[in-house]
Formats: sequence, C-alpha cells, structure tokens
Amino acid sequence: MPATVWKGFLSFGLVSFPVRLFAAARSDHIHFHMLHRKDLSRIKEVWFCAEENKPVDRSDIVKGYETSKGEYVVVEDEELKKIAPATASTMEILQFVREKEVDPIYFETSYYMAPDETVSKPYKLLYHALTESEYSAIAKVTMHGREHTVLIRTAPTGLLAHTLSTRTNYAPRTNRTLNWNKRPRERSWHSPRA
Repeated sequence: MPATVWKGFLSFGLVSFPVRLFAAARSDHIHFHMLHRKDLSRIKEVWFCAEENKPVDRSDIVKGYETSKGEYVVVEDEELKKIAPATASTMEILQFVREKEVDPIYFETSYYMAPDETVSKPYKLLYHALTESEYSAIAKVTMHGREHTVLIRTAPTGLLAHTLSTRTNYAPRTNRTLNWNKRPRERSWHSPRA
C-alpha cells in the first residue's frame, strides 16, 4: 500500500469522516547517492555547528526565526502545532461546482482519497452524490506546511483530490485552433476569421 501523504477528516456541513490521501502519480527521476570515490561507501550528512566548529546531534537542533542579523527567536514544535490552521487535520469542503467549471490547467498534484477502513459509508455516499450530480467539491487542506485549495472529484476507482494552482501567470487563451482536417505534416495553427 502506498504511503499516506495526509491523514485527517473530510468535513462538510454536519458530516465529518476520516480519510487519507495517497500520491496518485510519482515522477521517475533517477536518484544518485553521494559516494566516497576511494571505497564507494555512502556519504553521511552531518549537521555542523559553525560557532563550536563541531558536529551536532539531531536532537540538539531547534527551529529559529531570524528577527535581525544574528538574532533568533526559537520556535518549538509544540508551539507550531498550537498555531496550525484547522485545515491541518480537517479538510473542509467550502462549496460544490460543476465538474466542467474547473479547467484542468489549474491542477498541480493529484492524490487518491481513501476512507478509513472502519468508516466507509459516508465516503460512498459522497462519491455517489458527486457522480450522479456531476459536481465536484472545492476544499481547503494544509499539507507539507502549506494550506492548499483542492478539487475533489470522482474517478472510476474512487475520489481524487487535486491541489489547485494559485499562480496567476498563465498564458492567455487565444482564438487559435489546430486544423485537424489535414494530415499531420500539413497541419497548421490558424485564427478564425471574424
């Protein structure tokens, strides 16, 4: 089973049930390891203190925010959990939209959404309601330390969640179309005549 990327509750109105997100696609990049040329043993990453000029154990490392040059405020993990948005543990559906209203150009990352094994009935009800109505859901969720807007839609295997891009620099649409009536080498772009 693939690794869970996010785990929490899907909520809308008075309905709330546990779900998990799994990566729907993975890139096939080649990953290289850093090796010692002499004996081809793996190189280990060492955290190093610049002030004491010596390695530091991972348990001695804290997060800090620089307020001015060389001045830091230490932020503990417990403090970050206290200020985490509600969407860190609950994916809140904000509204429902027709499937065709959201252009796929805005999809960034896709995830499979699965119900918790013990509570699958609300998941199935939402799946069937979205399928029959041809609607999708817009929701907010916090993953990887960042809040995302997601589109939840149906697929033959279940629900999919797509993070939506917040970029504003998309190329403008044009009236140009591809002439499909010609053979591939003869095809050309043209603008419809007014």
